Amino acid sequence: MPETHEPLTPFGLSDLLDRIDYEWESRRRVFDLPIARFFNVSEGPDLSIDFLGRPAATPVGPAAGPHSQMAQNIVLSWLGGGRLMELKTVQIMDELEIGRPCIDMETIGYNIEWSQELKIPQSLEEYVKAWMILGILQEWGELAPYIGTDPGPCIFDLSVGYDLEGISTPQVAWFIDSMMDASEEIERLRPQIDGAFAGYRDLEFPSRIADTVTLSTFHGCPPDEIESITKHLITRHGLDVIVKLNPTLLGFERVEEIVHQTLGYGFTVLRREDFDNDLQFDRGLELIGELEGFAADHGRRFGIKLTNTLVVENTKGFMPDQTMYLSGPPLHVVSTTLLGELHKALPGRLRIDGQDGPVQVSFSAGITKENLPDAAALGLAPLTICSDLLKPGGYGRLKPMLKALQKVMVGAGAASLSDWQAHRGTLSNGQGAVAAYIAQLHDPATNGRYTLEGNSKLPRAVDNDLQMWGCVACNFCVTVCPNDAFFRIPTPPELDAVGLQQYLVLAELCNECGNCMVFCPEVGDPAVIKPRLYMTEHRFQEETEQAFLVHQDPDGYWVQPNSAGAEWTGDLLLLLNGAEGFVLPPSDKQARK
Repeated sequence: MPETHEPLTPFGLSDLLDRIDYEWESRRRVFDLPIARFFNVSEGPDLSIDFLGRPAATPVGPAAGPHSQMAQNIVLSWLGGGRLMELKTVQIMDELEIGRPCIDMETIGYNIEWSQELKIPQSLEEYVKAWMILGILQEWGELAPYIGTDPGPCIFDLSVGYDLEGISTPQVAWFIDSMMDASEEIERLRPQIDGAFAGYRDLEFPSRIADTVTLSTFHGCPPDEIESITKHLITRHGLDVIVKLNPTLLGFERVEEIVHQTLGYGFTVLRREDFDNDLQFDRGLELIGELEGFAADHGRRFGIKLTNTLVVENTKGFMPDQTMYLSGPPLHVVSTTLLGELHKALPGRLRIDGQDGPVQVSFSAGITKENLPDAAALGLAPLTICSDLLKPGGYGRLKPMLKALQKVMVGAGAASLSDWQAHRGTLSNGQGAVAAYIAQLHDPATNGRYTLEGNSKLPRAVDNDLQMWGCVACNFCVTVCPNDAFFRIPTPPELDAVGLQQYLVLAELCNECGNCMVFCPEVGDPAVIKPRLYMTEHRFQEETEQAFLVHQDPDGYWVQPNSAGAEWTGDLLLLLNGAEGFVLPPSDKQARK
């Protein structure tokens, strides 16, 4: 059901920095990510890419979505090795009512969430906070042994939508301008750099946070509207623009053939009207040519992104809306097939397959550890990720993904991604790397991981009702939460509970997306059943389920329960005041008003 309060209440910069320092000192983690999952870009082959003329140290990062909405999300992506952060789409409607749950990653991937769940000024603040934290962490010597002394360049890529009327409003224009010159916001936040990081308060933070944008056109956006928005972003804001295209561009019959016949997802209901109302292939080709020429005439760069999610009928019933959006393995095959059709129709125009065309091709559709080497070999850059990061392991899946890419590069004697692309091109038997890869995706002998059969295994389940204290301690709720709302504390001997770990929820960071419930092996919703901790009094007062307002004193913590949580107060205090304890340090800061 729709939220009755704001779905997210972000932590301030001071609290985020306090949490980093305290977690590091008490458990050698940052936002619950262990150091074993930090990626060092200076080890192994060069993974850097060029994105619209700007360098990024690796080809991956979060797609515009749940992993790029809040400051801690972006920091976690960076620690894991992401260096292209496609920020969550900002639009004029910033008081959305999104049904809950809104994410279903049980097998392949579906969602009903779309743009930012924060007010526009809050989105700006989150992105600037993340930018400043990354600037500090690059200088913080504690991390150098794990991320290297030079973590390499990182790009923040804007995402805006969905129509010209909204994008040209003063509010969205202010947001874009502020991201291009964030000096005022940086100076406003600078006094919050305190505590253990006070010595970095005068650090020079580049004021230009982003000057590229990936335009999210969503489903059904008319081609003339796409053209007008792109030209507006180029002329009014001086941005280089990537236009995200929809998989419907491939056509109803072709997509139905791939999804139903080639991959076996016969139960997936595609609606012809969704294809008829969307951009058509021939007009898409015209649009790419027109916009590439317009950008060049204005001294700007232009590219395309493949693809948005695939609109389908909601037949599962887990999420409330009639329509849902498919992602993951089947979308990878559909989007790559569309890439091949565009490549054939625009020979030499796309910067893929060893060709130095003028149109950059960004990609986000079912990228995983297994297919990242293949996708990177095509020249696609960047390769942004969402669905795979919503699986167990979460942000920690980025490092193994990048390591897998480096391993095959080393095996091929490739010192850089361009070397790797050249090497794979020589193995395509003259048909080109793109065509060769698409053939693999359509061949029953080699496409098993994309088929229904290859994605039918359900998450682990045990016949046991989830309790507040004690569970199988699988850690899934921590890692599959995109907002880092869960954290864990070792079970103290004094607590009469099973399990090595106890799990708690920072309720203001939980937007009830449902992903933890999908992967929890036990029966129940961890976001509701596990202790719900609040730092803001007004949010605590609105809560009707069990909830606890956490107060920080110099000597420890005390909690104020609501009537539904009173019986568990003593056990909770044992945890919060234990050796690892709460994730924020004891202090004289009282609960925020």
